[in-house]
Amino acid sequence: MPLFAMQPILRRIVRHVAQLHPELFERLGDSCSKQFLIDAKGMPFLLLLRPDPENLMLVAKSRHAEIPYDVLVSGKFVTLLRMIDSKTDSDALFFNRDIAVTGDTEAIVALRNALDDMDATLADDVATAFGPLRGPVRASIDAANKIVGSKT
Repeated sequence: MPLFAMQPILRRIVRHVAQLHPELFERLGDSCSKQFLIDAKGMPFLLLLRPDPENLMLVAKSRHAEIPYDVLVSGKFVTLLRMIDSKTDSDALFFNRDIAVTGDTEAIVALRNALDDMDATLADDVATAFGPLRGPVRASIDAANKIVGSKT
């Protein structure tokens, strides 16, 4: 899928999550203005997140682009997927070097804490962003988790 075609989907996801969890912004504090670059290894693009309620952004970027960021989170796509679906502990992933985090430590800790305080998983919220397609999206996430889980 070309990057431009992904942008409306990503915009829908980030706005949906923000609408469901406005408390995330309060929990993030000053870190709302930070840019989080997510490098999901195995994906042909990077994701750039700015969780600023006044200028909310989640966009796909070319791996070849120079992208300014405050925090870089990198790991295999399936590892990051399991993390946002609360199937693995982010601290354990970090200390086992399954994910790497560089940059503004305060910002990434604030984001981690805000996500940990959510009642649902981020993966559940992503699935519900697709309305009537939430079932197939959730089933796809579950299938990916099951495949990965059986390999660990």
